[in-house]
Amino acid sequence: MTEGRFSSDVYARRMAAAGRAAADAGLAGLVITPGYDLRYLLGSRAQTFERLTALVLPVNGDPTIVVPRLELASLKDSAVPELGVAVRDWVDGEDPYRIVVGALGGTPVATGPSGRLAVAVTDAMPALHLLPLTDVLGVLPVLATDVLRTLRMVKDPAEVDVLRKAGAAIDRVHARVPEFLAPGRTEADVAADIAEAIVAEGHSEVAFIIVGSGPHGADPHHECSDRELRAGDIVVVDIGGPYDPGYNSDSTRTYSLGEPDPEVARRYAVLQRAQRAAVDAVRPGVTAEQVDAAARDVLAAEGLADAFVHRTGHGIGLSVHEEPYIVAGNSLPLQEGMAFSVEPGIYFAGEWGARIEDIVIVTADGALSVNNRPHELVVVPVGSGAA
Repeated sequence: MTEGRFSSDVYARRMAAAGRAAADAGLAGLVITPGYDLRYLLGSRAQTFERLTALVLPVNGDPTIVVPRLELASLKDSAVPELGVAVRDWVDGEDPYRIVVGALGGTPVATGPSGRLAVAVTDAMPALHLLPLTDVLGVLPVLATDVLRTLRMVKDPAEVDVLRKAGAAIDRVHARVPEFLAPGRTEADVAADIAEAIVAEGHSEVAFIIVGSGPHGADPHHECSDRELRAGDIVVVDIGGPYDPGYNSDSTRTYSLGEPDPEVARRYAVLQRAQRAAVDAVRPGVTAEQVDAAARDVLAAEGLADAFVHRTGHGIGLSVHEEPYIVAGNSLPLQEGMAFSVEPGIYFAGEWGARIEDIVIVTADGALSVNNRPHELVVVPVGSGAA
């Protein structure tokens, strides 16, 4: 694997699969601008600017990367050179949108089930490029999301390997968290130590850090603050970041500064059972909403249904949050290779909260967890940890 990306044959297989999926959907082709989809298909970390860069993947024809001459260097670390993808550079004064249409076959694409053009516009193509492209095409493009979603949801062996390495790296960070927790330290102090550890353990950068102590733990998306930790606090620590070549870790563990109150311990034990039940429910053919229900039912049986205020999980890969979403109403059947979080939580406003999160990968007969730190409430003896 080349640093920053996979081998070129991985990207060749992905582009071929994307072309087949587009054909099966009755589309004329795909136009992919910088973002996670382009990174998935070419290993390119190119960015979106006012000048158009786009991969044009026609159903009938060879792929072309359209790029401003000023940005040619941005392709040097992608798989473009090894794949033999045609490069059509352009200079100011040319119309790159007409170049895109030419790469699709030379004429604007007509409407109709066999002549639509899918363009990835969800989080990749800004209106700055979508509107002029639409004007040249003469039709409003559809979203490429439905074409690419299955490809990105089902991880190939190379992706699974990186996710496992990312999971092991974030586990090593969680193993160090107790040394950072001590009364008198602020959440921000703890977060700064965790940030250093995330990079030290092999991540390229920090994607997010949540240190929710005491009542802040009842806010699932709290980040960190200047609140000082206190003896008796329950502390939610949710952390992650990208691991070369850009696949993310994401894991949550909950800590107690000193022995917890018995009722806290009882409720946490229920949460632990709920998280285990959801992981145990994972296997091919089970729907995403059934996994969500497995966790929710355990909590509901103990009167904690109202304390669980979010979905059970989200897919993960190049993006921290992507499909599949493990949530009520999602009847999507799980497939071998799908990767997602299993993270039920319980939250009591003004008091405390707790969450347990692992990333799991669907296997032929169950689930492989890439996170393997203990799930018990981690008791940090008061007086230990960094000063």
